Amino acid sequence: MTARITAPLGVGIVGANPTGSWAAAAHLPALAQLPEFRVTAVATTNRASADAAAEATGARHAFTDAAQLAAHPEVDLVVAAVKSPGHGEVVRAALAAGKHVLCEWPMGTSAAEATELTSAAVAAGVVHAVVLQGYHSPSVNYVRDLLAADRIGAVSAITLIAAGDPFGGSSIRPELAWTTDPGKGSGLLTIMAGHVLGVLEHLAGELTEVSAVLATLHDELTVLGTGRTVPNRQPGQLAVVGRLASGAVVAVTVHGGHADAPHGFALYIRGTQGTLTITPVQSGMYPHWADWRVELRGNEGAVSDLQIPDHYRGLPSTLPAGPIAHVAGVYRETATAIVEGRSAHPDFTVGLRQRRLLDAVAAAAETGLRQQVTVL
Repeated sequence: MTARITAPLGVGIVGANPTGSWAAAAHLPALAQLPEFRVTAVATTNRASADAAAEATGARHAFTDAAQLAAHPEVDLVVAAVKSPGHGEVVRAALAAGKHVLCEWPMGTSAAEATELTSAAVAAGVVHAVVLQGYHSPSVNYVRDLLAADRIGAVSAITLIAAGDPFGGSSIRPELAWTTDPGKGSGLLTIMAGHVLGVLEHLAGELTEVSAVLATLHDELTVLGTGRTVPNRQPGQLAVVGRLASGAVVAVTVHGGHADAPHGFALYIRGTQGTLTITPVQSGMYPHWADWRVELRGNEGAVSDLQIPDHYRGLPSTLPAGPIAHVAGVYRETATAIVEGRSAHPDFTVGLRQRRLLDAVAAAAETGLRQQVTVL
C-alpha cells in the first residue's frame, strides 16, 4: 500500500459537470458533508463546463484532461464519474499517476476491461474502490448481520423483485439515448441488475450458478421530447434463478420501463425459523438507494417490525436519505482504507466479480443453459 495520507484528502472528480451529471447529483453533495475530503480539482470534456464545475464546487483547479487532473499534486483520490465508456481512461490515468481511485459502477464496458483495470490497480498498490453503494446502506448491513446471526435460521430461498426504470421501456430520455448500444456498457443488465445482484450477494453470499431469461421487447426507442427514434439492442426485462454457495435458491426479476422513478421493490428472505419481508421506506428508490422497512414473521405466525439500530448510521445526519447518503458511505470507507493502509470494500476485485456474474447471466440467457459463476 502507499503511504498514509493526513486528512482532508484532495479529491479530483472527472465528470463533474454541474448540470445533470451523477457527480453533481450524488458525489458532490456527499463530499460536502464529509470533513475528511476537500474537492481540489474537477474535469469535464470542455473548458466552459470545467470552469463552471470548479466555480460550483469551490475547486481550485479545472481541467479538460483526466491525466492532467490525476497528475496534480493536490489530488490524492481520483474519481471516475464520467459515462461508463470513459471509466477505463480515468482509472488508467489515476494509476499512472500513482493515485488512489474511486470508480463509478459499472467498472468499464466489459469483463475484459474490468480484468485489466483490476490487475493494474492491484499492481499499483493504491486503494481502489467501486461505487456499489448498496454495500454501505445501513439497512442492507443490518439485514446482512441478521442473516449472519441466524435470526431467521438457515436461509433457504430469496425472492427479489425490482424495477429497472428508466431502462427497458419503449422510450428513453435524451441524456440516456447513448445507452442503447450494449458496447457502451450501460443498461438494465449492467446498471440495474448489477446493483441489485450486488446487494443480494452482499446480504447472503455469492451466487455459484445461474439460469436466466433476457428479453429485448423494443428494437427501436422513442427519444422523449425530440420526436426521433434510435435503434435499440439492449435487453429491457430480466429474470434470474440461481443458487447461493450456501445452497439457498434465489429468484430475481428486474423489470424495465420508462417511468420517471422506480415504483419500488420487494425482497423476501425465507429461513428455517422465519421470513423477512423487505420494502422501501421512500418511494421511487432502488434497493441500493432506499432505507428499508423490515418485517419479521416467525414460523408460529408472530409478526414484528424491525428497526435499524442507530449504530448502523455512522454518517452525518445532515445527509439526505437515499443515494447521497450511501455514496457518502463509499467515500468514508475509501478514506478509512487510505488512512489505515488497507484495501477498501468493495474494491475492484468485487467489481470484477460482479462483472463476471453479469456475463454468466447473459450467457445463461443466450444459451438457455445453466452457468457456473467464475470464481476469482
